[in-house]
Amino acid sequence: MAHKTVLSLVLTLVLGLAACSPQAAPSEEAVEPPQETQVSLVHIRLPLGYIPNIQFAPLYVAVEKGYYQSEGIEIEFDYSFETDGVSLVGAGELQFAVVSGEQVLLARAQELPVVYVMAWYQDYPVGVVAKTSQGIRSPQDLAGKKIGLPGLFGASYIGLRALLDAGGLEESQVTLDSIGFNQVEALAADQEQAVVIYVANEPIQLRAKGYDVDEIRVSDYVRLASNGLITNEATIQRNPDLVHAMVRATLHGIADAIANPDEAYKISLEYVEGLDQADEAVQKEILATSIEFWKAETLGLSDASAWENMQDVLLDMGLLNQPLDLSKAFTNEFITR
Repeated sequence: MAHKTVLSLVLTLVLGLAACSPQAAPSEEAVEPPQETQVSLVHIRLPLGYIPNIQFAPLYVAVEKGYYQSEGIEIEFDYSFETDGVSLVGAGELQFAVVSGEQVLLARAQELPVVYVMAWYQDYPVGVVAKTSQGIRSPQDLAGKKIGLPGLFGASYIGLRALLDAGGLEESQVTLDSIGFNQVEALAADQEQAVVIYVANEPIQLRAKGYDVDEIRVSDYVRLASNGLITNEATIQRNPDLVHAMVRATLHGIADAIANPDEAYKISLEYVEGLDQADEAVQKEILATSIEFWKAETLGLSDASAWENMQDVLLDMGLLNQPLDLSKAFTNEFITR
């Protein structure tokens, strides 16, 4: 009986103390604020094949205005040679690169599974420029001339061969000189009789320096598959949503640059070292000329005939031994009409 009395007293005391204990009232400090959802961005290293330049304005616009980020992508620009970009994408070490159409066909001939998923340039932007005093105004006029070009590779070399073919000339009928990206200086100093250039770049710089020059544009003679976005078959199969996202963001940047060149130029000042010290009129003309190559009724759409023409040029050059299945080389499935 004594044990029961003691136990009752203990329970009464415990309950009484519990009843008298102050109850913790909810406070603002105790309430956890809602956590913002952290979106994990996919890091994309994007080879561009050339140095930082106003011609990449749409990509800078797409970054600066958040188009890539809104698609879940973080972009790192890589300015190494486009042949490096093709190899890395083909090997599956990178998912995307910006390259010219011939690189896609040459890679596929080497069994690299690259696929061109978005056309950026609708016309091939390569040409040949010479001082007016040389009298070089057509492909036929290149016969016997010394021609400077970055090297026997890439879009410049393919474009030159297309022009020689248009003029009924063989490579043996001209003298080719590998000079790197020094076309303006080489032509100005008369080290070359003609140089292979990008239409939206060197001719504008030469005229700004006071030289009278003539241009021969590849696009005036043949339509070839030009610069665009590539990926690989594995990425298309495993992550088509990423390909859609990459294409959408890039096309958004291209559309904005076309619609508002002045804004695109201002944005590019943050990405192109020395652009703020360059001749603004010249750089804006380079941008305006580039825009003419980007314009299309449907941005990003590839033209099958341009790929057929490109293949014909490569076969004629002996760079392809046999025709490829072009339906595997490019696709328009990621382009929104």
